[in-house]
Amino acid sequence: MNFFEYVVYRQDQIVNALIEHIQLTFTAVFFAVLIGVPLGILIYSVAKLHKPVLGIANIVQAVPSLAFFGFLIPLLGIGSLPTIFIVVLYALLPILKNTYTGLSNINPDIIEAARGMGMTKLQVLSRIQIPLALPVMMAGVRIASVNAVGLVTIAAFVGAGGLGYLIYSGIQTLNNNLILAGAIPSCLLALLMDFVVGKIELLVTPISFRLSAVKFDRNTNQRLRRTRKMAFASIGVVLILAISAVVATSFTGSDKVIRVGSKNYTEQQVLGFMIADLIEGNTDITVDRQINLGGTQICFEAIKSGEIDVYIDYTGTAFVSMLGNQPISDREQVYNTVKADLKDQFGIEVLQEYDFNNTYVLAMMPDVAEKYGIQNISDLARNSSNMIFSPTPEFSNREDGWLGLEVAYGLNFRDIRVLDGGMRYSAITNYETDVITAFATDGLLKTYNLQMITDDQEFFVPYYAIPLVREETLEQYPELQPILESLCHILTDEVMQELNAEVDSYGRNPAEVAHEFLVEQGLIES
Repeated sequence: MNFFEYVVYRQDQIVNALIEHIQLTFTAVFFAVLIGVPLGILIYSVAKLHKPVLGIANIVQAVPSLAFFGFLIPLLGIGSLPTIFIVVLYALLPILKNTYTGLSNINPDIIEAARGMGMTKLQVLSRIQIPLALPVMMAGVRIASVNAVGLVTIAAFVGAGGLGYLIYSGIQTLNNNLILAGAIPSCLLALLMDFVVGKIELLVTPISFRLSAVKFDRNTNQRLRRTRKMAFASIGVVLILAISAVVATSFTGSDKVIRVGSKNYTEQQVLGFMIADLIEGNTDITVDRQINLGGTQICFEAIKSGEIDVYIDYTGTAFVSMLGNQPISDREQVYNTVKADLKDQFGIEVLQEYDFNNTYVLAMMPDVAEKYGIQNISDLARNSSNMIFSPTPEFSNREDGWLGLEVAYGLNFRDIRVLDGGMRYSAITNYETDVITAFATDGLLKTYNLQMITDDQEFFVPYYAIPLVREETLEQYPELQPILESLCHILTDEVMQELNAEVDSYGRNPAEVAHEFLVEQGLIES
């Protein structure tokens, strides 16, 4: 399937992502201007505020956006709010600086002349200084607007949607069509924002300034005034619609609403859509889908704070990462500990575990494994000094991942290059790395015919999928338990790998794959 065919096939998803991206961008820029311009005027008027305010704005620019999410999710939750908040913070600096610079560089003689004519400070500011500074101020707004388009892609990590969802999903699955389907509209939107803000710059410039180079007559003046009024009205309507749409996404028309979340890789997306469809297909509950939220920390914080009500995680992840236990391989003990402790400590119910074990595995190209005679991780340890290892960021920082594995097997790789998503598979098939981490049910393992290396010391914790539900949600909707547990014996390792491959290898929409599977199993109606 070529790119244009792919766009037609996924047009609904692309259009929805574009609309979400526009809503978030316009809203963030609107509030950035609303805050940044008055603040820029303030630091110009009160000289003592200049350095500390701009200093803080510079520090904000230096903080990685993903780090902000880690701090803000417990406070602001997930969805549009933290995304808009972060984009506003990053957009403030160019608006602040250009507002201050534009006002500071006005010829003092002009201001003195205005005061000599009897104008008050407010009149000088509104009638002389701001109009003269507008070109510089609007340049700051243009920079902030274009940057905001790119920055809004981080919305994909907190369930706010946007084109970033397509881009990151494409990276996870090595789907270039999906990456381009998100990147091209994002580039076009950035160009559009630059064009629109440029037109706004022209419209807000006083008419007398714009007529300096053309013949001034009453008809020209009236025509420009009418155009200006219509443009302002149009801009106002667009902003109102954008803000209203963002606000509206937080509400539904149903009294019975639960929020289903998922992490940011293929299997989690399939499972998230699957349990959402199961709930809506068998109850009168409306599901708010918060798919592709990010890693374990984001999802776990979201369910603890009540931002989501249900999501699928894994016994090993809960046992080690959430509860802080040392890795063990006893399946029953891991499950029982997780079930008891998550309820006692966080009020989260753990339902019956599913039959597939999405445990960590190490994988290699078959010819490389054959060259070094590697069948298990102990074999790998003896040859690791000659190899490059590429784990995911999450694996490299977990006790049940690299931190414990390195000690257990005495691994000593020549180099470690952390890679996320489908980039690991691209690197290993191009022989840019020798060993990668994967999950046992990854569809791309089958697609690229990679050899899984046996965990001969049984280091890896069992990672059986478990539905996590907030205790109060399950009390309010007890019918959720049998619905979610209906998948327990249907989803096996083989079935889950096939479902993942439908997305990873054939470029299908995870929502379609999930829905189609449920219909085939007779769990919902088509």
